Amino acid sequence: MTPDRFFALMLLLGSRNAVTTQELASALGVSLRTVTRDLNWLRDAGLPVTAHRGRLGGVTMLPGSGLDLMRLTPGERDHLSLTGLDEKQRAELNASVESRRALSKIAAAQPRRADDLLPLTDVVHVDSRPWRQAPAPDTTPASLIGAVRRGRRLRIEYDSHRASCPRDLLVDPYGLFAKAGIWYLVADCSREPRMYRLERITAWEEVDRPRRIRESQTLATVAAALVDQWEHNHAIEVSATIDQSQMERAQRIFGLRLVRDDPQASAAGHKVTIRFLRLEDVRALLPFGSAVTVHGPAEARAHLSDLATDLAHHYALPPTP
Repeated sequence: MTPDRFFALMLLLGSRNAVTTQELASALGVSLRTVTRDLNWLRDAGLPVTAHRGRLGGVTMLPGSGLDLMRLTPGERDHLSLTGLDEKQRAELNASVESRRALSKIAAAQPRRADDLLPLTDVVHVDSRPWRQAPAPDTTPASLIGAVRRGRRLRIEYDSHRASCPRDLLVDPYGLFAKAGIWYLVADCSREPRMYRLERITAWEEVDRPRRIRESQTLATVAAALVDQWEHNHAIEVSATIDQSQMERAQRIFGLRLVRDDPQASAAGHKVTIRFLRLEDVRALLPFGSAVTVHGPAEARAHLSDLATDLAHHYALPPTP
């Protein structure tokens, strides 16, 4: 269990009389199996967590045994409720100082351990930053969070890789979304949901008008729908064979878009299907070279052939005199 999820779980149990495991899973963004494992971990740690079956049942914790929320300021409670963020992302939101202060208050209020084990915070340190960081973009989560929390419309200049020049867009923001270490602005543009990478927002300004988002939609529901659309709704399905030595690398790069068509590798390799949103995206197969053989569709093979020919011409040696 991550520290963020531990404190979020304790806050949920301490703020409600009873809560179902399904409600806990939805609030924490994890599976029922993970919630059950976390609750068992709390019981093994000696915390008085109980579960009762039935329509009026649920998971409860004895009063006075949870976190001492009275010691926290409203801002500290607000930042502590942000689950799933690592220290780097908290710093990008300018939330790390209040989060650390809240955690230190809670840790100081906990009773001393009866065993001789050192506290986890003394022996575990996490630094999620990459080894070599690129220069920070001008648009950061901390710079946008104020305008987003005020519920205003935004005018953004967005430099999409599919457009020849940045576009000027008027958007209605739901909020900021962190996925796989990348920050996105989730917003409606002309009433259609979109995700905009913050590093591609070259300029923005707050419009003095309230946002107009769709009824019954929240940041969590819109982000989940966009992620599901990206992972499952693809226009091009490429059938290919991947050398066994490159299979792990391909799975790491393509994730759920890659589906193995055979349970075991043959002498030629693994037969797979890879989904791409656009035909142009098959260029992601070029770095694999001959380790990937595309069988179809024909337009995917033709496009890869054109890309490889252009690349060969680009690096061709000049004719010798």
